[in-house]
Amino acid sequence: MFAKILIANRGEIACRVIRTARKLGVRTVAVYSDADARSLHVEMADEAVHIGPSRVGESYLRGDKIIAAALTTGAQAIHPGYGFLSENPDFVDQVTAAGLIFIGPSAASIRAMGLKDAAKRLMEKAGVPVVPGYHGEAQEIVLLASKAREIGYPVLIKARAGGGGKGMRRVEHPDEFSEALSSARREAKAAFGDDRVLVEKYVDKPRHIEVQVFGDNFGNAVHLYERDCSAQRRHQKVIEESPAPGMTEALRKAMTDAAVKAAKAINYSGAGTIEFIVDASQGLKADRFWFMEMNTRLQVEHPVTEMVTGTDLVEWQLRVASGEKLPKTQSEIALTGHAFEARIYAEDAAKGFLPATGTLHHLRFPDAAPPGATMRIETGVRAGDAISPYYDPMIAKLVVHATDRQAALEALGAALSRTEIAGSTVNTAFLAALAADPDFAAGDVDTSLIGRHQAALTIVPPPSGETIAAAAVAASGAGASPLSDDPWSSLAGYAHFHSVARRTWLKFGEDDIAAKVSVRPDGRFQVALEKPYDDTNSHDFRAAPRLARWPGHITVFEGAVGYTFAVSDPLARADEAAASAGSLRAPMPGLVKLVRVGKGDTVIKGQPLLILEAMKMEHTIAAPHDGVIAEIATEGAQVTDGTVLVRFVGEQAASTAVAS
Repeated sequence: MFAKILIANRGEIACRVIRTARKLGVRTVAVYSDADARSLHVEMADEAVHIGPSRVGESYLRGDKIIAAALTTGAQAIHPGYGFLSENPDFVDQVTAAGLIFIGPSAASIRAMGLKDAAKRLMEKAGVPVVPGYHGEAQEIVLLASKAREIGYPVLIKARAGGGGKGMRRVEHPDEFSEALSSARREAKAAFGDDRVLVEKYVDKPRHIEVQVFGDNFGNAVHLYERDCSAQRRHQKVIEESPAPGMTEALRKAMTDAAVKAAKAINYSGAGTIEFIVDASQGLKADRFWFMEMNTRLQVEHPVTEMVTGTDLVEWQLRVASGEKLPKTQSEIALTGHAFEARIYAEDAAKGFLPATGTLHHLRFPDAAPPGATMRIETGVRAGDAISPYYDPMIAKLVVHATDRQAALEALGAALSRTEIAGSTVNTAFLAALAADPDFAAGDVDTSLIGRHQAALTIVPPPSGETIAAAAVAASGAGASPLSDDPWSSLAGYAHFHSVARRTWLKFGEDDIAAKVSVRPDGRFQVALEKPYDDTNSHDFRAAPRLARWPGHITVFEGAVGYTFAVSDPLARADEAAASAGSLRAPMPGLVKLVRVGKGDTVIKGQPLLILEAMKMEHTIAAPHDGVIAEIATEGAQVTDGTVLVRFVGEQAASTAVAS
């Protein structure tokens, strides 16, 4: 076993690797950028080396700096985590040339599976079924459009490099092909440096089911059963589970046999995942699945496999890379119970899952697993940490395991309802709604489920009078602890002849809320709400609800929903109403990738104005109404959240950009 390893990653996966290394007595070296100088993975590691500025191209993608850090600190091997350099064969070559060990597959294996078109040709030769489509080298638009017609619409344009849904577009009609191809190529180029694509038949009711495989350097390869990752938004996974609901023994055997065959075809060593698309339109059948791609690394969702098989896949990675054989044979790997993983992101589900930033002023996960279940929280952040625009906005992975799917699903919902996050917009309410969705709960899930139910899954009911009243009590300071040890200061409800009353103002969305908070002598708080939430009933409180106070705000938690109220200064509210008239603002930090209109142009409501690139994905900024452009941002401009992107001629009201 290694004495010391370097982890060429950040966030929750770096923390995950450190925990297993510590268990095995292996010392760890972290690397970090400027933005991560005080991050959790730096604190947890035995040593840490600064490798550059916050941008990934100047830090986490600098293989030379990472290798130098490993050599300087005396690390024997490098664990890549996932993302960044984890599937870069040139980096693997550089690691081995430096006399270090790469904790993962060989460069040859990564190259064999790194490009989707070449991988599919290889799998066809190995006898693994592949999706019908064009996987050739030629990239002329006329040829690609012709192949799409031959395949038959709808088709899927996919970047041949990378993953995560980037560079992927569904096309319903030939008239849409050219625009979709251009958009997919731009996004693929930005994310992977390669704008080449392939075109495939779109499966009507697709399930995304993948098989965890593991190989060693002695020719052994095994599978650790399947994971269902069909619950996706924008081609990115949201909730993963194992085993796949409705899985038959015939399909499981066919898929796992094909997965092991694929791994052996490239002499695979280490952790890998074979991803399949399954046609579920007539149920799960052994002849209705096709190879999509192989991820030659550890997957984000690997904890669900660990939960149902009782294994530590990171430990397996370290043992195999250090020269040991696989810890278990195929017959020794059993599947027990059911597990779910929910990805908690800083994002606004109601606005098309736009990534969000902010400081996590309040972060609290359940203290214990729900009854009858076990639970893991995989995170790389703490309360007070910031979600920056430089990296993936994942906050944590909540993983639960129970005896069967129903029990595990109930545990997932219960755990989400006890998760509290304030300071950034998060997706916990969406995750809880998805877990409770009747189709998802019944196991009737496919990759389009979220899209079909998106309106219902992302709508959040307005706060109840009780919730607003609780925020008003907190904002008024009536429930705050006394500032001194003077016993008289604790008598918050005392006054001559009448109860103490305080007036407070809140803002929820665009609504200004006025409330009068009275403190009774018995310690109860009474709240009377005024416009626009006029309520004839007063609200009495004795026990404090679940809430978090943070600078200028109050967040009240109702189950998995966090209602955030701005504590309003009445003298400042008039200034806010008059600010930024006639402007369209950036909904997130990003790069102005493409401008479609110019100064003086007349536009109509819904017309695309520009494309904003953020988190390596493209977001279309559309006109909120008819108008004439007075000013518009320039292509290549780097903007922050709230930057004015467009001004309209003669417009009197400000708008906030909506991305799609």
